[in-house]
Amino acid sequence: MVAGFSFSVTATDGRARTGTIKTPRGEIRTPAFMPVGTAATVKAMLPDSVRETGADILLGNTYHLMLRPTAERIAALGGLHRFMNWHRPILTDSGGFQVMSLASLRKLTEEGVRFASHIDGSKHMLTPERSMEIQRLLGSDIVMAFDECPALPATDAEVAASMRLSMRWAERSRHAFGNRPGHALFGIMQGGVTHDLRAESAAALNAIGFDGYAIGGLAVGEGQEAMFGVLDYAPGFLPDDKPRYLMGVGKPDDIVGAVLRGIDMMDCVLPSRSGRTGQAWTRRGQVNIKNARHQDDPRPLDEACSCPACRSYSRAYLHHVFRAGEIISSMLLTWHNLHYYQELMQGLREAVAGGRLDAFVADFHAMRAEGDIAPL
Repeated sequence: MVAGFSFSVTATDGRARTGTIKTPRGEIRTPAFMPVGTAATVKAMLPDSVRETGADILLGNTYHLMLRPTAERIAALGGLHRFMNWHRPILTDSGGFQVMSLASLRKLTEEGVRFASHIDGSKHMLTPERSMEIQRLLGSDIVMAFDECPALPATDAEVAASMRLSMRWAERSRHAFGNRPGHALFGIMQGGVTHDLRAESAAALNAIGFDGYAIGGLAVGEGQEAMFGVLDYAPGFLPDDKPRYLMGVGKPDDIVGAVLRGIDMMDCVLPSRSGRTGQAWTRRGQVNIKNARHQDDPRPLDEACSCPACRSYSRAYLHHVFRAGEIISSMLLTWHNLHYYQELMQGLREAVAGGRLDAFVADFHAMRAEGDIAPL
C-alpha cells in the first residue's frame, strides 16, 4: 500500500466483509456507496448535505471535468476538493466509459482514444498517461487506471481484445501514476461475462500491482442474473487485502447482492438521478411521487426515515412540488435517496460485523416484497 493509504477488514460473514480504507483525507467505511459528483457537484445537493447523509467519499468524472472547466483550471484554483468544497476523499474514474458512451467520432488505437466532445465537438485525445495527468491535476485520492469499455453486445473475440488492450493500458497507467504518497491507484478488471477472460484480466492486474481493484464492464445491460454470475467468482480472483470496487452499481438489491459476494465499494448516479425524476427509494421499494395517489397523502415517504424530506414534508407536498416543477422537489427527493442508500450501507456494515447478514438480507427482501401499498 502507498504511504497514507491502507485497507483493513475487521469482520466477515460468508464472503461479505466490513472494514476501513484509511486515506490522508479521512476514513472510508466499507462496504461503501459513493455518490456521484459528475461535474464537481452531486446534483441538487450541497457538500455538507451529502456528508450529512453518511457519505465518506464522492466520485468525480475525468471525462466531464477535462472538458469543462478543464483539469488545468481546477488545479490552478487549488484542486477538486477545494473547488467543490468537499474535503473528504474523492475517487475519480478514468474517463474510459464516458468516451465510449458519450463522445462522438471515437477512434480507438493502441495509443488511446481520439474523440470529439459531446458538448461542443472539440477534438481530444485520451491516453493512459493523459488520464493519469488529469487525475493528478484534480488531486483525487483514488485514481482509476485508464481502460477501454467495449459497447455491448460484443463477441467473445471483441471482449477479449478489449480486455487485453485495457491490461496494456493498466501497465502504462501504473507507470505514469508513479510514486504519489497518500494517493492510490486502482486497476480495473475486464472480460465481460466470461470466466476465463476475467481470470486472465485479474492475473494481469495482480502481476502489475495496484492499491485496489475494480470490477468493470458490468451493469451495462447484461442483467442482474448475469452480473451476479460474474460476481460469484470474480472477487475471488483479487487479493483479499485490497479493496474491491464494483463500478456503476446500482439499485438497492444490486448493492445487497454485491456485498454478499465480497464487494467493498460501489457507485451509481441512480439515487440522485431518480430524485430529479420523481422517484424515491425506500425500505419498501420504489415510490413514484408523480402518481396521483400521493396528492392527498399526509404520510411521509417513509416513517422510519430521519432525512429532511421525511421529517418535515408529506407525500402530498412532494407530489405537488414535483408536478409544479419546483427545484425543492429535486433537493428533497435526492437527499432522501442518498440518505436511504447510506442507511442501507450502515445496516449492511453492522450486519456483517454482528454475524447476522443472512437475517438482515431476509428482512430487506421481505420488506420490499410487502410493497409501498402496505401501511408504513
